[in-house]
Amino acid sequence: MRKTMLMIVALGLAMPAAHAAGVFDWLKAPHVGGPKEKASADAAELLTLEPHQTEMYPKPSPNGRFLLTVVHDRKKTWISRRYAENGDPANRITEDARAFDSAAWKDAGHVYFFSERAGGLGLWEKISDGEGMLRRVAALHGRLTQPVLLPDGAVIAVRLQPVGGEKLASRRHHRTDGFDNWSFPGFRAEIVRVEKNGSERVLSEGVNPALSPDGKWIAFSMPVGRSIHLFRMHPDGSELIQVTSARSVDVQPSWSTDGKWLLFTSNRAHADLRRRGKSDWDIWAIDTTGRNLIQVTYDEDRDGAARMGKNGRVYFHSDRSVSKKMREKHQVKGSTSGFHIWTIAWPEQAR
Repeated sequence: MRKTMLMIVALGLAMPAAHAAGVFDWLKAPHVGGPKEKASADAAELLTLEPHQTEMYPKPSPNGRFLLTVVHDRKKTWISRRYAENGDPANRITEDARAFDSAAWKDAGHVYFFSERAGGLGLWEKISDGEGMLRRVAALHGRLTQPVLLPDGAVIAVRLQPVGGEKLASRRHHRTDGFDNWSFPGFRAEIVRVEKNGSERVLSEGVNPALSPDGKWIAFSMPVGRSIHLFRMHPDGSELIQVTSARSVDVQPSWSTDGKWLLFTSNRAHADLRRRGKSDWDIWAIDTTGRNLIQVTYDEDRDGAARMGKNGRVYFHSDRSVSKKMREKHQVKGSTSGFHIWTIAWPEQAR
């Protein structure tokens, strides 16, 4: 399987400067992956393709017109706003390194992301066209990632707590693959809620929090033994419910637009819990009661980070092969290896 050069999660999470510099070194590594072509077993369509670029972590806007994506082009990484209809770039939003694991939509016209631009960690808001002023909406501290801004101004996020000592944890926390944003070697990951007044409490162990469309539930992933399962709870931490229980890794949950289904990344079709790199990663869906499991994508390469748009289509990133026909359609010459954004129709049986 091919590897990507993107650093999506935990970039510069308040670590010593020397360690942060080391974390960025791998971004300069060359792409891995050949030009082989093979047919996919599903009807997914390639949406984004630019020469020598990778695009990951698509997030549809509330009005369905745009996607936020993380883009890397060999030398730089940035958050891009793209048209959901055809994947074309609209504008750059920020090159702030702390935004790569934290950028999300506040509403149809604004995005938020982590930044240390004022001398300390904060959650900042910006107009999504990339112009205009920035406004800090929350002052925070420490190793936080994957924030969710709640309507009342509180923030749900993942806090990383060192295990086995600060230096040991920092040495272990070195990423080589932007596809995995759920494991943090050397750290214990906790879902925390930070109130507007700065008070904080731990809600659960876990990663990848996602807010339901009605704002009443947080879906997330939590390890149980070697497996990782989906859970949901209210934003105050009450009524914890386990949704999946297979011997697999179920991560990166997101909600269908009607709030009845959870999409997620899983290796359950071919799970290898000892060597997860040998697993097949596909997009799956399950209703919020833990019933009616559906496989959405079928490909031997890695599909992940699925989100549903207002149009009912599912957007995800994948390092599956780009055919000659696809390159010609997008008028792209040069390397197309690595991750790109793909889209597929929501399954009929889930409608």
